[in-house]
Amino acid sequence: MGPIGLEHDTGWDFRRSSGDAPLGGTAMIGYRAHGAGGLDLRVTALPAVTVLIEFGENELIVDSTAGRQALSGFVSGFPHGTMRVRTERAECIEARLSPPQFYSLSTIDPVDLGRTVVGLDDLWGRGALLLRERLAGAATWEERFALTNSFLRQCADPTRTPDPEVVASWRRIVASRGQVSVGELAGSCGWSRKRLWSRFEAQIGLTPKRAAMLVRFRHAVEGLLTGLPAADVAATCGYTDQSHLCRDVSSFADITPGALTAEPLTAISKHRYRVWGTFFR
Repeated sequence: MGPIGLEHDTGWDFRRSSGDAPLGGTAMIGYRAHGAGGLDLRVTALPAVTVLIEFGENELIVDSTAGRQALSGFVSGFPHGTMRVRTERAECIEARLSPPQFYSLSTIDPVDLGRTVVGLDDLWGRGALLLRERLAGAATWEERFALTNSFLRQCADPTRTPDPEVVASWRRIVASRGQVSVGELAGSCGWSRKRLWSRFEAQIGLTPKRAAMLVRFRHAVEGLLTGLPAADVAATCGYTDQSHLCRDVSSFADITPGALTAEPLTAISKHRYRVWGTFFR
């Protein structure tokens, strides 16, 4: 199937690939400014690894807990707090990969990836530069999505795969919307809690408990952004009460649920959110 197009603003061109769901494989969107449109995104943690590739001649200015970096593209795991990404003119491919899938694409310790933002050149060397050149020369979004998918497949190391028990635990966390205990996960895969905790963190980059909290947090964010009262979101997402929800939102985004929904979105953020649609689709 071809990409899904959305052009709500004549100054921007947005496309979403109709490929795999982000938690089952790779999902991508593309966006570029027709004129001098700049990019200004504030992004909170996702239960996915984000790959952002700028294929024009522009630098991405990334402010995160790792400090300020000027990059042509980057990979981000599960950063704490809100990350800000800016550039004067945006021409980007943005991909979301499931953590078990990304484990095969990088030799970086997943735990370390969760604490920092890694430049594409540092991760994939000259291959990342060639990809950007090919993306810039491509005539259509279909070509760009295909080039990015092909590049990621080539980067995969078939000898570096996560344990089936880790993959199964990750999928159960997602399917349960984060409402599953570590004991239940360990029991379902036949491992001790200690072994699951260790192997899961080594291959996903988060402990099973933190991963479940993150998945539940993202469901809560989507509920809050639709305008549902925080108390209703807390009950639906399995929090003990609204205070519990507030603590988790603060843990991942450094703000309260009220501040999260009250903060005005930039035009690019609104279009990007609309193109991605519901994260857990």
